[in-house]
Amino acid sequence: MAERVLIVDDDTRLSAMLSDYLSGNGYTVHTAATATAGIAELGHRTPDVVILDVMLPDFDGFETCRRIRAVSDVPVLMLTAKGEETDRIVGLELGADDYLPKPFNPRELLARLKAILRRRNGSAAVARTLRFGRLEIDPGSRSVRIDGRECTLTSYQFDVLVALAENPGRTLSREQLMDAVKGEELDAFDRSIDVHISRIRAAIESDPKHPRRIITVRGAGYVFARYQDDTR
Repeated sequence: MAERVLIVDDDTRLSAMLSDYLSGNGYTVHTAATATAGIAELGHRTPDVVILDVMLPDFDGFETCRRIRAVSDVPVLMLTAKGEETDRIVGLELGADDYLPKPFNPRELLARLKAILRRRNGSAAVARTLRFGRLEIDPGSRSVRIDGRECTLTSYQFDVLVALAENPGRTLSREQLMDAVKGEELDAFDRSIDVHISRIRAAIESDPKHPRRIITVRGAGYVFARYQDDTR
């Protein structure tokens, strides 16, 4: 069954070009020219991934992403203005899984979509639940719980957490984390991992400013603590 892509962009020429390109690569594509229409489309049929432009005529992509995250964990790839680092950070903080600055090569967009969908579909085959003290990470159901309480993460953030949790006690650099999650070499936004780590900490740490689960190793990267909550 073809995977479904929803494009939310008021640039009808770009949407038509992407629709033709992605359809030619085996995807089922639906488009919406406004944020309102995109959210309505999301309610009518569930896409496997959303391509979301920042600049929309009714309300911007950031607010759209926030509203999507309130009702769905569908992966979101945001299209941002070239060189606007602030837009990328804000998008990631609001729950976007990845970003792509305009103008872009359709082949790179396709590669990023494949990486997003591979992460989402591939981890379902892993059944082993990872337990660290009060923290439980279930790759099969793609859920994270502390004392049975569900923690909300985006698809990308979940996969970053799994990459760390599968290597407890080992320092992973930003580049290693991005390679592990994306599955292939793509242009990297250096601060994107830092933003995702911050959001993960907000979800799983008792005190995100003094983390005990994901520790920063200055100049090297991040390490997932073997022992947490004073348990061994």
